[in-house]
Amino acid sequence: MSSRKIHCTLEVNHVEQDLLVHADETLLDVLREQLALCGTKRGCNHGVCGACNVLVDGMLVRACLMLAVEVDQRPVVTVEGLADGRGYTDIQQALVAAGAIQCGFCTPGFVMALTALFAREPRPDRDTIRNALSGNLCRCSGYVKIVEAAERLAELPR
Repeated sequence: MSSRKIHCTLEVNHVEQDLLVHADETLLDVLREQLALCGTKRGCNHGVCGACNVLVDGMLVRACLMLAVEVDQRPVVTVEGLADGRGYTDIQQALVAAGAIQCGFCTPGFVMALTALFAREPRPDRDTIRNALSGNLCRCSGYVKIVEAAERLAELPR
């Protein structure tokens, strides 16, 4: 890590955070180590597995590939930020109902990918769902129940 520290103001889950970060410190490192938001997982650290998915300006990004300084003054939402105090989100409920959660390590990344998908496409078809999830790896499942959960959710009235 670089010894040079930079002041950053991050808006994480609707809360402004004034932080000192290393110039080469990733958003993933800051979320997990400085803010104790551990729902964003460290999987591959190369941007291939999707375990570190977060939303920046509403767009799905890999937190392991983005420097913290790049999100200065920009809104970041993690899986913890999806909660509204009333329980699971519709996406989380759909995954649970479909039995799509196994070990749970990859689940936050899938939730974030589906959140981004449904924000831009309320009624995605199977191909669109599969494409949106193509950047997420799961070692436990064959993805069938995850895709089925998203398909069921797409059929519900909004």
